[in-house]
Amino acid sequence: MQNAFEQYFNSLQGKRIVVLGLGVSNRPLVRLLLEHGCHVTGCDRTEREKLDAEVLELEKQGAELRVGADYLENLQADLVFRTPGMHPGNPALVMLRDSGATVTSEMEVFFELCPCHMIAITGSDGKTTTTTLVSELLKAEGKKVWLGGNIGTPLLSSVPEMTEDDYAVVELSSFQLMDMQRSAKRCVVTNLAPNHLDVHKDMQEYIDAKKNVFRYQSEDGLLVVNADNDITAPMTGNGETRYFSRKNRIENGVCCHDGVIYRVKDGAEQKVMDAKDILIPGVHNIENYMAAIAVTDGLVSDESIRNVAKTFGGVQHRIELIRVKDGVRFYNDSIASSPSRTISGLRSFPEPVILIAGGYDKHIPYDVLGPEICAHVKKLFLTGATAQKIYDAVVGCAEYEQGKPEIVMMDDFAETVRAAAASAKDGDVVLLSPASASFDRFKNFEVRGNFFRQLVMEL
Repeated sequence: MQNAFEQYFNSLQGKRIVVLGLGVSNRPLVRLLLEHGCHVTGCDRTEREKLDAEVLELEKQGAELRVGADYLENLQADLVFRTPGMHPGNPALVMLRDSGATVTSEMEVFFELCPCHMIAITGSDGKTTTTTLVSELLKAEGKKVWLGGNIGTPLLSSVPEMTEDDYAVVELSSFQLMDMQRSAKRCVVTNLAPNHLDVHKDMQEYIDAKKNVFRYQSEDGLLVVNADNDITAPMTGNGETRYFSRKNRIENGVCCHDGVIYRVKDGAEQKVMDAKDILIPGVHNIENYMAAIAVTDGLVSDESIRNVAKTFGGVQHRIELIRVKDGVRFYNDSIASSPSRTISGLRSFPEPVILIAGGYDKHIPYDVLGPEICAHVKKLFLTGATAQKIYDAVVGCAEYEQGKPEIVMMDDFAETVRAAAASAKDGDVVLLSPASASFDRFKNFEVRGNFFRQLVMEL
């Protein structure tokens, strides 16, 4: 008897299938479809001469490639897999729907076919660390965990290896959630702040997309939200809603006060651990732990939580210590693609830092960043498309005093990093925390962070 996975892919034989975007998440999908005898057209805006070997190999395996500037022209399909970065309202997708095509995504099909327990995490900031923490907590308890989604690992091709006793822990972006019509039984919204407004038509669309992470839960679902965030605090799920808070006591969920993290049920607090035992720095990581503790309640022991907290060193590109040279500490926080993320990074250090910021413009406001930079930065190095916007936010805020911080604007990223390093003295912190996406110069934040690491190691 065929399982749900085989039934689904065998049902696609003979259908015209278009896969939009040939990035990391969709390549295993194309191979799966080809293995099941499907006619696949892979579409990507990258010009043919810039395609990497893995994409060209898909063509050798039988996929038709439509690439370059006109990759969306005159498409016909029975089924379309949308890449996360393409808005569901894209005119090409609208035309395909109008012609009778069904539009789905690799992630939505994974939700449909996944046989194991699922925990989903989204938010503007902290979702990758929280997702990784949930995975680490479950693994510490001896459970088999499949970690993926927006965190970088596509999971659909691994479904045949999963069992109903396993756990799938998935990070979901607003792009993945925009047209999602399924929700995990347990989910988290870490926080919400303006982000990706270069893709979303407005802030409300962004919020609505995030709400899809829990919108389709049943009455036995669990939603965990940040009680300290004005946008997430009013959210409630169809089942149980728990909260986490670093600022206030709560009735149900997890809170932190007087340096202690407590699990709370009906107002009764039970100590889980001391916040100081968390190895990774920053109050935002206390919040990430609280979210992870709340969503794994009943699945993970307090002993496992304490052990992970004392040993987990964090995720790459998230306030990652690169090296100490001549008494100067260099930190890579390339993941910080929004002002709120950089603010969390700045607040992680007791001393004023030398900050490197700027990058691709997502059309989000930077006003909130100005006062934080004045409070936490001794010298500011700006580069990239948002350099002027960040400069204006700093010098235009009430807290700014002439030369405090000193601001240096430079065009070249590498020269900016070298100049920041040259200005540092024993005891200083040099922090790359761009408050901006990477796409003006780099493929993604990982490439930007790795280049920063390379530059620092060459000093």
